[in-house]
Amino acid sequence: MSGRADSDTDPEITDPGAAAAQDTEPEAVPIDADEPDDTDEPDDADEPDDGADDAAEGARRARWTAAGTGTVLAMAGLAAALLRLTRSAPALVPAAYAGGAAVCAGAAVLGSRGRTRRALWLLIVGVMVMALGDQFD
Repeated sequence: MSGRADSDTDPEITDPGAAAAQDTEPEAVPIDADEPDDTDEPDDADEPDDGADDAAEGARRARWTAAGTGTVLAMAGLAAALLRLTRSAPALVPAAYAGGAAVCAGAAVLGSRGRTRRALWLLIVGVMVMALGDQFD
């Protein structure tokens, strides 16, 4: 709080009961049951709240992200496996890339079906398998 007397801040309240009483005593206006409701706002009781829309949008985004990432990593793993097949590399290297690509493709399928947490773990495992194959090169 500033020391100015003309500041716009409320005075400090030290009594917790007074603070609760100050916040909970609104001006009560009686409503007659015979008078029609003059509000032009529609009843929002059957519409879902924005939180449900945000959650659905987040889940949709997670599915697209898991499916897209799995597809990209599967394509990259297949490309790497084909490139390693043409060079003089041990047979384990292209097999590891192809295996990692298969795991990432499975993660893409799981992600598109909404199993995003399992898809994330499969993506991690697929990339680790590909990295392990790269170590044998």
